[in-house]
Amino acid sequence: MPTNSLHQVLKIQFGLINDTDRYLTAESFGFKVNASAPSLKRKQMWVLEPDQGQSPAVLFRSSHLGRYLSAEEDGRVACEAEQPGRDCRFLVLPQSDGRWVLQSEPHGRFFGGTEDQLSCFATAISPAELWTVHLAIHPQAHLLSVSRRRYAHLCPEEDEITADSNTPWGVDALITLIFQNRQYCLKSCDSRYLRSDGHLVWEPEARACYTLEFKAGKLAFKDCDGRYLAPMGPTGTLRAGRNTRPGKDELFDLEESPPQVVLVAANHRYVSVRQGVNISANQDEELDHETFLMQIDQETKKCTFYSSTGGYWTLVTHGGIQATATQVSANTMFEMEWRGRRVALKASNGRYVCMKKNGQLAAVSDFVGEDEEFILKLINRPILVLRGLDGFVCQRRGSNQLDTNRSVYDVFHLSFSDGAYQIRGRGGGFWHTGSHGSVCSDGQRAEDFLFEFRERGRLAIRARSGKYLRGGASGLLRADADAPAGVALWEY
Repeated sequence: MPTNSLHQVLKIQFGLINDTDRYLTAESFGFKVNASAPSLKRKQMWVLEPDQGQSPAVLFRSSHLGRYLSAEEDGRVACEAEQPGRDCRFLVLPQSDGRWVLQSEPHGRFFGGTEDQLSCFATAISPAELWTVHLAIHPQAHLLSVSRRRYAHLCPEEDEITADSNTPWGVDALITLIFQNRQYCLKSCDSRYLRSDGHLVWEPEARACYTLEFKAGKLAFKDCDGRYLAPMGPTGTLRAGRNTRPGKDELFDLEESPPQVVLVAANHRYVSVRQGVNISANQDEELDHETFLMQIDQETKKCTFYSSTGGYWTLVTHGGIQATATQVSANTMFEMEWRGRRVALKASNGRYVCMKKNGQLAAVSDFVGEDEEFILKLINRPILVLRGLDGFVCQRRGSNQLDTNRSVYDVFHLSFSDGAYQIRGRGGGFWHTGSHGSVCSDGQRAEDFLFEFRERGRLAIRARSGKYLRGGASGLLRADADAPAGVALWEY
């Protein structure tokens, strides 16, 4: 059974880039460390853990090995310790440009070097001891103010981002982190960047770039003047305050941004809870009452739908569907059947959800016809970042082809029409499929792709040929997979 938690704080994983643009890597063989990798993959991912004592020291755990980075008194470094000991404790010293210096707490020496010549023996800080933090999480998330316990969202009326929402509902709550020039920008759902004075701008100018700092597992964003973003005033407008050290007001959590969807029934009306607890297809516009948070159970692959009124869809007597459940159970879980541009939902009684003549939904059908089919539209990804098993999707430099193994990512723009999506990339060209399953991003006309939400946080993309888009050994995006699994699933 899935959990009832709607708000999952993301576990912060990151890479560390040295002065020669190479990532700190933990090798399985001999538990050695080096800085040779040009991109962020599994072996280059690390997790920061607080030390158990009262010390400000932290621990660096390899996500790949599950072991801890350590530095001995003679400067030798390794990633072999299964349990953190004295030599695993480091102090993080943020520098004025946002980069980190790692200092061995017990020995007082600094960690750095190049290629396989890494040590923790330097007595002074040089460029070789400076590390840039590159987040390894999916960059689209919700941003929660730790002090106010409110979510950041775009406020179009005031032309700003404010942290005053009790729940991250709707497209306005989507925040995309953009990594460039060793810093991060905060991008709103309408593709504008948050500047440190609180204004939203169309270009990632210097005052819209921030360096990341970690404190007690939380994030802080420092601007080019050394001040930190914080919610200000009664509405919690996000802008840089006066503080040059992060306190509780300057700390944020990044939370998972699960899909929020609207459904359209055969009568061309939106499924809604506007008129009470019964789920009915009776509305002509999509607002909060027509928006549902969809979560997929990793084991059963069944989904739940959570309404803005605070209840899960649940099967009730005589096959009725109501938004009244406060806990996830068998009756709140629905099996999805993907039928081209439409989807059918099967309830726990083994019957399909259909639209009755009065518009109400009920799980009473044994077969799928027009009344059992719905259009399902993802609304909280107007801009999209895709990550596969080998890395992010990004247009290949000087080419119209798309890489699937990059540590940097492109932000793609989505449009929707009659159950299908159109994807627009860098330069405004549309994704399209070419000969032999190739996928290119320079189309003059939009091509339809079908999204199938197959796992929690992962979808499959089906091309007009019926094949699924996949990554693979070539590192290029191709539309030639027969099944929506493995390299044909994309974190979004």
